Amino acid sequence: MVALLCEAKDMVETAKAKGATSLSDSTLHSIRIRYGQIIAAGRLTNPGPPSLERHCYERKAYNLLVRLDTQRADVLRFASDFRASFDNNQAERDIRMVKLQQKISGSWRTLAGARTYCAIRGYVSTLRKQNQDILGGLRLLFEGKPWLPVQA
Repeated sequence: MVALLCEAKDMVETAKAKGATSLSDSTLHSIRIRYGQIIAAGRLTNPGPPSLERHCYERKAYNLLVRLDTQRADVLRFASDFRASFDNNQAERDIRMVKLQQKISGSWRTLAGARTYCAIRGYVSTLRKQNQDILGGLRLLFEGKPWLPVQA
């Protein structure tokens, strides 16, 4: 599965470099077929639980296989929609500081404080992603004239 996903990622990057906005239908079909074959092989290696006992569902390989099977469209979204990224690193980076602050202080004192913190972090993150001056953007915010990204 790793090899297939990395190969698909390379195909997407090559297509983007050539100015394409999507992979060909035949290429997408080929990726989906191979994905299904890998899932089928995984099911042979990691069969489902023999009963409905709780401990049977806690097998990591089986649970991963089920998620990869039921969420195929989401896993392969980067191949069919070039706007979707291959990984979720940006999403993880966006929440990392929130979790770190919570870990350091132990908890949020109020729900309003947590919401304010998240709103500020979101605004700063948007400024950074749009290549805007962070301090300048914060200054505008506190002057009552917040910077907003241009709607496309």
